[in-house]
Amino acid sequence: MGGILLLQDGRQFVGEAFGATTTRVGEAVFNTAMSGYQEVLTDLSYTEQVVCMTASHIGNTGVNDEDPESKRVAVAGFIVRSLTRAPSSWRSQGGLHQYLVKHGVPGLQGVDTRALVRHLRSRGAMKCAISTDGTPIEQLQKRIDAWPGMDGRALAVEVACKEAYVYADPPAPTLRISVIDGGVKANILRLLAEAGCYVRVHPISDSAAAWSHDVDAVLVGNGPGDPAALPDAIANLKLLVGKKPLVGICLGHQLLALALGATTYKLKFGHRGANQPVRDELTGKVEITSQNHGFAVERESLLATGAIVSHTHLNDLTVSGFLHREKRVYAVQYHPESCPGPHDSRNILVEQFVRFVKTGHPQP
Repeated sequence: MGGILLLQDGRQFVGEAFGATTTRVGEAVFNTAMSGYQEVLTDLSYTEQVVCMTASHIGNTGVNDEDPESKRVAVAGFIVRSLTRAPSSWRSQGGLHQYLVKHGVPGLQGVDTRALVRHLRSRGAMKCAISTDGTPIEQLQKRIDAWPGMDGRALAVEVACKEAYVYADPPAPTLRISVIDGGVKANILRLLAEAGCYVRVHPISDSAAAWSHDVDAVLVGNGPGDPAALPDAIANLKLLVGKKPLVGICLGHQLLALALGATTYKLKFGHRGANQPVRDELTGKVEITSQNHGFAVERESLLATGAIVSHTHLNDLTVSGFLHREKRVYAVQYHPESCPGPHDSRNILVEQFVRFVKTGHPQP
């Protein structure tokens, strides 16, 4: 059975349908990772996005119950060049097609993904509709026009946990950390727990007092949508700036910058993949990182707050991290928990964040 991807500007891409038989709308984006597609599918930062993988063969390793980064498939649709229907991995517990059927998400294979990615790089990420149920083009266009897009969307509130819970409570914790959930990835929590931390998770809509109660530091996690559309979270973080060590990842990086007084803006097509080069400006070391974000922090406005740029994305020189020593804020735009991706930057999460909270300095 055939299916179609219709972009906001009228460009059409056809392919063979897999996954659920349905129609969904979202933002068309691409991911340059060679593997780790299950982590991509379940990363809540991809909420309401239709993801195209640039790697040629997807589905080779199947899916399992250990790798999801959340309890559901977050993407609105999934597009690949070639779907592997017979996975081969000792860890596989099922195939990608069946996985998407279970979660109600449509997919397309056989698409000219190279042409699609070149189009998105040229025109930018845009609204789209993916359909595998035969919905007429005219109806798809109407649904695209009705979808509000990503700008101004407080999606992090929608995907966050509903109430606070304790994730890890060791008898003698190395640190007591409160994690702000606006779509936080499971491996962030796992690595903090493995580092011996007490970990309490709060919804992003909770209060500053609840976030900071009886902990050594507050970590603001990743999540979807526009950071500037979260004024309550920004106001709560402003109450904590200078009073409690604050660290952040991805959306958390953006929210902490906004709380300091900086501004954010939407990137043309974002950074999504497990092969993004970042230079640590404090050491000069270059790491290959995993990233997934469509917004970034404006450099000059950040510097005006008294912060320094601690990390730079080497593809386009955007801000990938910052440090404010006086106000005890340290954050990175990329994903040091690295699921998917190389483990170059895991020391950020399990070493530098801990050292920063204890000493005020991320480096020895």
